[in-house]
Amino acid sequence: MNIAIPTEDKQMQLIVEKVRSGQRLTQEDGEFLYRSDDLLTIGQMANEANLKKNGRKVYFIENMSLYFTNVCEAHCAFCNFRKDQGEEGSYTLSGEEMIAYVEQHIHPDVREFHIVGGHNPHVPFQYYVDSLKALHEKYPQVALKAYTAAEIDFFSRISGLTYKEIIQELMKAGLQSLTGGGAEILSDEYRKKMRVDKADVSQYLEVHRTAHNLGLRTHTTMLYGSVEKHADRIHHMVQIRELQDETNGFQVFIPLSMQPISPKAGIRRRNSAFEDLKTIAISRLMLDNFQHIKAYFINIGTQLTQVSLTMGASDVHGTMVKERISHSAGALTPDGITREDLVWLIKGAGRIPVERDTFYNEVKVYE
Repeated sequence: MNIAIPTEDKQMQLIVEKVRSGQRLTQEDGEFLYRSDDLLTIGQMANEANLKKNGRKVYFIENMSLYFTNVCEAHCAFCNFRKDQGEEGSYTLSGEEMIAYVEQHIHPDVREFHIVGGHNPHVPFQYYVDSLKALHEKYPQVALKAYTAAEIDFFSRISGLTYKEIIQELMKAGLQSLTGGGAEILSDEYRKKMRVDKADVSQYLEVHRTAHNLGLRTHTTMLYGSVEKHADRIHHMVQIRELQDETNGFQVFIPLSMQPISPKAGIRRRNSAFEDLKTIAISRLMLDNFQHIKAYFINIGTQLTQVSLTMGASDVHGTMVKERISHSAGALTPDGITREDLVWLIKGAGRIPVERDTFYNEVKVYE
């Protein structure tokens, strides 16, 4: 590895040697990288690791974000999307109502519906099954990537069914993959502080383990930038890495930069660009058994997403079409983006844009 700026730090040199030789980084290595201000060396190591896995290809998908309900029994401290039943702005759409919404916004190249929502206890589990079934019957060519592990746990609680039974019922309705949300930080202490009164650490991991064992490939996230310590972030990655060792069922890791509660919040209430890039790079270095690390432009912006492509990221998500959860908080980014802009963004970083499907099969390579 040719590090552009030689490092005199002996511990950094040892980590460089580990990365070059393909050795797995430890919890202590990850914490050291977070303490370091040598972003260029960290980013260059991550870039080399990514190039070994993916070459110069960067992936995206034509997708739509759908939200059947924002009514939620949970009161997570970081969420500004949820509403109580009957509260102004609350809604719960039927399958027919969602199809009417989709008809207004869909275009022929959409390949995936990304579906998440509130934990609405006022409707039965069958409502969530029927929601997927309606979409699948109307748009059989569009993959259903639906529900978080926390939603699966919620469905289990309201129905009395096991995780396996829940996922099997959803698969019959058309489910093809789980979304990555609900992970936040995989620390019970963090979840207590942030009032994450939904699936705990072991439940989150068990849902994904169950899905993988049923043949589903899933996604996973980390919501960083609030009360957690750097050690918590690294431990989060280690736990995800261990499950990936066991099942090899995760397709991508998505670091999500925490958004403030209001768009008017100042820069001191947001993660710095330095912290965002470092987190993407460290994710690439720690998660040696993941094929892809995603740069999520909804949370970090399009320009920082472009820079991240030289610091370990190999996926820029997709066109989205009307993202709501981050924008109900303080996201200042676009709520969607065109395929043409994504191609331009990736080419501008000297990389090769690749349009993909939900399972990272290549649809079109933009040489």
